[in-house]
Amino acid sequence: MAPVPSCPAEAIPLRTTAVDLAEADDFIRLCHSENPELGPVAPRLAEVHAEVAATGTYRHTPAELTFGARVAWRNSARCIGRLYWRSLKVRDLRDLRDPKEVADECVEHLRLAGNGGKVRPVITVFAPDEPGQPAPRIRNEQLVRYAGYEGSDGGVLGDRRNAELTDWAIAMGWRPPERRGPFDVLPLIVERADADSALVELPSDAVLEVPISHPELPWLADLGLRWHAVPAISNMRLRIGGIDYPAAPFNGWYMGTEIGARNFADVDRYDLLPYLGRRMGLDTSSVQTLWKDRVLVELNRAVLHSFAAAGVTITDHHTESDRFLTHIKKEEAAGRTCPADWTWIVPPMSSGITSVFHRYYDKEELLPNFFPGDTKGVCPIIH
Repeated sequence: MAPVPSCPAEAIPLRTTAVDLAEADDFIRLCHSENPELGPVAPRLAEVHAEVAATGTYRHTPAELTFGARVAWRNSARCIGRLYWRSLKVRDLRDLRDPKEVADECVEHLRLAGNGGKVRPVITVFAPDEPGQPAPRIRNEQLVRYAGYEGSDGGVLGDRRNAELTDWAIAMGWRPPERRGPFDVLPLIVERADADSALVELPSDAVLEVPISHPELPWLADLGLRWHAVPAISNMRLRIGGIDYPAAPFNGWYMGTEIGARNFADVDRYDLLPYLGRRMGLDTSSVQTLWKDRVLVELNRAVLHSFAAAGVTITDHHTESDRFLTHIKKEEAAGRTCPADWTWIVPPMSSGITSVFHRYYDKEELLPNFFPGDTKGVCPIIH
């Protein structure tokens, strides 16, 4: 790892105003109402008000941070796997601002979350935005991303979604393997407005990967397909009680369709359906033959089969749909609403035969929560 020039300071927004006390009050009251062992809320509110008056911000206690991170997952309208929100392991690393140290702890996050194949939900919370004090940001949208190399003919080797990130990494000094492939793991890029950025390659022991095979199509294993086991989102902003944590990578585990029906199948990702359709001997001359549907099912069977054979945690879209409705019932029994974005909750395959398809959902946005980050495209060198 070598330090690289930082992004222009003006490219990463800095907090210049004090924390919204109303939002802070709402969170502290929520935290104490759901955790009565914390004691009366009035003294804590007084502490927060005094700290904000003196500094423009305040520091969450470890208990508040843990509760806030878990509730942010509970409130995340796009996630179908929220039944497990209480199990989220919260790593409190709020004292870390240095990009290199942040990147190194992201590597440790992957090791802990991968857990030898028994994937566990983990969030690592780094330093927050504070008045005049820039927080680190992670450019990669997930901690593990595969490179996408654009060719002179307009084609892409690897993941098309990551072509811009790949160009950016190369411009920062990353050297791809001598023989480039479709599943080259990109380095982590961590930035801070007032410091050199860090470019850190992920060691192989931190990236748990699963080779893809099929229970009845032996030739599929020869294609060399694989996917990583820990879907750690790293470019979203965690907001708890008015405090923003721009670097707070978090993960659950994969639902098979995320890989088989999106990552491998989408035309702006690996776009494997046409090739696999031909290899399967299907009539691809018309969509009315439903060749895409048939390939999609077998590709998703391959993903589930492969993860199971490797002993790596994964879930299917039918099971997870039923579990999500269980989560909604539990939230309603607790007197809470459960916001959900139908377009994200409903699986991208066999939607009409999953239990989450046939209903409407509450759309209210609740806090704490995760929000889109502000690092994509903040440095104007690569477009």
